[in-house]
Amino acid sequence: MSATTARTPIRREGEERRLPWWHLLLSAAAALVVAAVVLLAAGAFSLPAVVVLGYVLHLAFAYAYARVREGRRWAMDRFMSMLVIGAFVLALIPLVSLLWEVISRGAARFVTPGFLTADMSGVTGGMDAGGIGHAIVGTLLITLGATVISVPIGLLTAIFLVEYARTGALRVLGRGITFLVDVMTGIPSIVAGLFALAMFISATQLFDVAGGHQGNPGIRMGIMGSVALSVLMIPTVVRSSEEMLRLVPMELREAAYALGVPKWLTVVRVVLRTAIAGLTTSVTLAIARVIGETAPLLLTAEVLPQYNLNLFDGQMQTLPTFINSQYKLDLATCNADVVTNPFTGLQYACSITANLDRAWGAALALILIVMILNIIARLVSYWFAPKTGR
Repeated sequence: MSATTARTPIRREGEERRLPWWHLLLSAAAALVVAAVVLLAAGAFSLPAVVVLGYVLHLAFAYAYARVREGRRWAMDRFMSMLVIGAFVLALIPLVSLLWEVISRGAARFVTPGFLTADMSGVTGGMDAGGIGHAIVGTLLITLGATVISVPIGLLTAIFLVEYARTGALRVLGRGITFLVDVMTGIPSIVAGLFALAMFISATQLFDVAGGHQGNPGIRMGIMGSVALSVLMIPTVVRSSEEMLRLVPMELREAAYALGVPKWLTVVRVVLRTAIAGLTTSVTLAIARVIGETAPLLLTAEVLPQYNLNLFDGQMQTLPTFINSQYKLDLATCNADVVTNPFTGLQYACSITANLDRAWGAALALILIVMILNIIARLVSYWFAPKTGR
């Protein structure tokens, strides 16, 4: 038997023939050509229009061609597969467009030496200087503070709802907590900022009762931003962690109880250990939910053009508020070719787009921080998740 004969598939009687994958490429090319010709004839030619019309024609061409060559069943299978692929590509368009816009506008400033470490002390007008080091530090510290507050509260609440609120009065309490968590999920971010601001103003009023003061309405601290963000994080942590804990098989709990293991130890050593991958993902989602919030931080932490490493003393700059403040400045006015920093005495070139460039560079840095956090969460999930035999 020759090699060619050995590689030829044998088609059994009654077996439906499947077309190779490259037939879809041929039908796609034909659809794009027809779409381009039609749009040129109509005087409405554009690349997006060609892609959209070509996709619609591709559905029709591929289905008709597959119906003739493969039969109705496989033709419908190809049609539905192309619909799913089209929906996937459609969902990717906003993400890819966003990434392309941020990278194309912010990459040049992002790779500028000193941009990731410098602050904005003395940077005025169109001075082509300054950086986001202080904003990066502020973002990490405030988000860390919010995580420290939110994760224990959210995780313990989820454990109560799943493991303890099963019968009797605890079940009624659990339903009430679930309702309140659902309500908190829809709270606007600016309301969380107002809550944190009012809470700290009231706290200063309580501490200053002896002195007869009415509180300090001008108080602004990084920890206030952490509290505001924690209000937004807690519902996400609770709902996500609750779903992850419910996925743990009841048989694991019953096996631990049969061995005489106490309930609290079963939760710690069995339930949490099994769900650690999902819990890590839920915490990461909660962090990603709040790390880009601007409104509550404008009310609580405000802005500061220099480093501040103390959450409990003074204002702090974060990347979202930095982006907001720089973009609001818009194009700068250059009255001279160089601008002098009043603090350092150094001279820098004047650029009318310096403010917008810094805003786009900070946006790119914020996206990268979120991506790094997701990668860390994946690694934690991989190393601490229970190992299977696969």
